[in-house]
Amino acid sequence: MKKTSKIVLIALALVSFLSCNVSKKNTKTITVGATPEPHAAILNLLVDNMKDKGFTLKVQEFTDYVTPNEAVESGDIDANFFQHVPYMDSFNSERNYHLVNVAGVHIEPIAIYSNKIKALSELKDGAQIAIPNDPTNEGRALLLLQSAGLIKVDEKAGLTAVPADITENTKKLKFQEIEAASLPRVLPDVDAAVINGNYALNAGLTAKKDGLFIEGADSPYVNILTVKAGNENNPAVQALVELLRSDEVKEYIEKTYPDGDVVPVF
Repeated sequence: MKKTSKIVLIALALVSFLSCNVSKKNTKTITVGATPEPHAAILNLLVDNMKDKGFTLKVQEFTDYVTPNEAVESGDIDANFFQHVPYMDSFNSERNYHLVNVAGVHIEPIAIYSNKIKALSELKDGAQIAIPNDPTNEGRALLLLQSAGLIKVDEKAGLTAVPADITENTKKLKFQEIEAASLPRVLPDVDAAVINGNYALNAGLTAKKDGLFIEGADSPYVNILTVKAGNENNPAVQALVELLRSDEVKEYIEKTYPDGDVVPVF
C-alpha cells in the first residue's frame, strides 16, 4: 500500500508540475485574430516588441467578421483586432457572447466607391447600391448614404438601420446586401458600393483618392482589441494594449496611410 501511495503521489506531483508549466507557457503566448490590413499589419509590427516584454505574439489572419469572434468566445484564440464597439455589442446581444473591449486603436472611415461614376450626382434613378449585410455595418452604410443626401433613415432605427427603415429615397435606389469582404469584388457589377476601410485597402482603394463620399474622422466606429470577459487583465493582453497605443504604432499608421484611410485615436 505504501509503495502504491508513493507512486500515486509522484504521479500527482508530475501532473501538477506539467499543468503549472503549461499554464505558464500559455500566459507567455497570446494569439490574436485579425483581418489582413491594417490590423494584422499593425500586429506584425509588434511581434519583436512583445518578445522584448517576454511574450510571444502570434497573429492569425481571418477574412470575415464572424469567425474571429467565435474563436475568442470559444477560447481558440486569446483576442481579436478587427471590429468596432457597435459590431461587438450586436454580436454579444445576438449570440449571448461575452466579448469586451480592452483598447480603442484607430478608425477606418468607410466610403462610397464606384467604377461607373465620378460623382454621386451622376447616380441615376434606380441605381444599384451594394452595402454590408451585417447588422451594424449595414446601419453605418445607410447613415453614410443619408449624410451624402441620397436617402433619409428613420431616426428610431439608429445604428442598426436596414433598408426597410428608409423613409425617403427620391432616386429609388435599390440595395444589395452583401457580405462586407465581398463588396470590392461586386463593385464592377453595381453602380456604387459602401465599403469598409480594411476591405477597401485590400482592394487597392483609398478613401481620399477613390471615395465619392467619406465618413467623418469623428466616427464612433473605433476599431478595438477584443477579448473574452475575464481576460482583460492577462499580462500578455495588457502588454499588447500598451504597444498598440504607442507612438510607434501612431507613427506607422500616419506614415503608411497618409490619405486618412486609417486614423489613430490616441
